[in-house]
Amino acid sequence: MAVIFQYEKIKDYILTGLEEGTWQAGDKIPSEAELVMSLNVSRMTVNRAVRELANSGLLVRIPGAGTFVATERKAAQLLEVRSISDQIKENNQVYKATVLKLAIVKAIDNVLEEFEDTTIKSLYHSIILHHADDIPVQLEDRFVNPAIDKTYLDIDFTKTTPNEHLMQIAPLAEVEHIIEAIMPTKRERKILQIDEGTPCLLLTRRTWSGGHVATYVRLKYPSKRFRFGTRFSYRGRKSVHRAAFS
Repeated sequence: MAVIFQYEKIKDYILTGLEEGTWQAGDKIPSEAELVMSLNVSRMTVNRAVRELANSGLLVRIPGAGTFVATERKAAQLLEVRSISDQIKENNQVYKATVLKLAIVKAIDNVLEEFEDTTIKSLYHSIILHHADDIPVQLEDRFVNPAIDKTYLDIDFTKTTPNEHLMQIAPLAEVEHIIEAIMPTKRERKILQIDEGTPCLLLTRRTWSGGHVATYVRLKYPSKRFRFGTRFSYRGRKSVHRAAFS
């Protein structure tokens, strides 16, 4: 018989409250001290349950203020970590990649912060333009931790994507996604073949493997050529993720 740990029971209690509407998006949930008292469990158990739900995007912890139910946009797990080539092919389009840069570079401070490791001296850096039917649909600007993958610079990324390669080398343990609208630079507009004033969707992703940040990538999509869609449940069942090209 499977063992159900106490923290899983606490997670189930909170998830049930979310599903039944006890706590709505933006509501503050009971404090950890209140949950300890009402559920008769340890503070450590409650902390782990709340932390895992926060890491999954369902709760937001604000120091000094408490823990809140994420807004629907944050609660939805917007994306799977999938290869852009698969998404394009599933849309019955021809995939092609152009490698604009593949090199080892000095780890500058603003990028190094994303890796949470000040001992890193250099990083692998790749810039790749992904096409659907010869139309640019994604500009991928990626930094890779050399400690995770020693072979990165030797890979032909016209034949496989960085995503496909890294998924084989460094199995994912944790993923962070941030999506926002931006105005691309003049150089980026030229690469993506879009007009001035055309916004892009920016997906910033960090992935962890083996206890380390493995890769930090900024993916830019011309807004008129790409859209994201999702359907999800709080418990992770019946989730459907879509990426559509136009």
